[in-house]
Amino acid sequence: MTTQISVANPQQNSTDHQPLLEIQGLTKEFGGLKAVNNFDISIYPGELVGLIGPNGAGKTTVFNLITGIYVATAGSIRYKDTQLIGLQPHEITRLGIARTFQNIRLFPTLTVLDNVRIAYHTHAGYSTFDAITHNRHYQKAEKELTEKAQEFLSVFNLHTRQGEIAKNLPYGEQRRLEIARALAASPELLLLDEPAAGMNPKEVASLMELIHFIRERFKLTILLIEHQMRVVMGICERITVMDFGEVIARGTPEEIQNNEKVIEAYLGRGAAALSQKLQEKRSHVTGS
Repeated sequence: MTTQISVANPQQNSTDHQPLLEIQGLTKEFGGLKAVNNFDISIYPGELVGLIGPNGAGKTTVFNLITGIYVATAGSIRYKDTQLIGLQPHEITRLGIARTFQNIRLFPTLTVLDNVRIAYHTHAGYSTFDAITHNRHYQKAEKELTEKAQEFLSVFNLHTRQGEIAKNLPYGEQRRLEIARALAASPELLLLDEPAAGMNPKEVASLMELIHFIRERFKLTILLIEHQMRVVMGICERITVMDFGEVIARGTPEEIQNNEKVIEAYLGRGAAALSQKLQEKRSHVTGS
């Protein structure tokens, strides 16, 4: 895979088309505690958007609300023309939304190939009766699924690992397999929840390249949660920042890096004040 990593290029958005995903006033309460409060975001086709914030800011809760794991207390989540609130996770998946998780979720004792084949079964094309009787239609469909899964593993450079047990893969390849399995469901919107967690610098670089690659290859729209700023600032076009369940900033990577509220959320007020002084000093030196 030779996709070059470059500074993110914002794509045309609201002036050309409607949001693929539009969230308005999203709120989730747990026993009176607002984990997410009045959250808004619009994501347009083809964008790669980052969602960041300190631990406990509510980022993964937003993902769980989008994918139907949690039911919102208030607000709206529209994907294309469909209201997602009230739908079951499998219904949301069939609409074209897939996700990965902070902690890798694979079938650890199954082979790499079977992990992807299972994902393809959402488009199996045969009935329960076919599966029980193992008739010709079932056998043909299963053969086609296996061939598709093998081709897909080649795209992710995992074809030489197809017979290995998933839990025996190196960590970086397990993450790659999880992303491959998510994409086997043919989504338009991919939610990545801290994909670089636990990776070494070499694996992080490979992941950034992979995200660029799959975005172009599969024409994806991507919403990314990530704590590694190298990843967020390197590949995202726009960033939304959360703290204590609320949005505190939006902007380009450069705008977010210099935002006092963001610095304060991550490092405290003292760091924000120091950053401001350093910026003023740099401006003074530059102007002199």
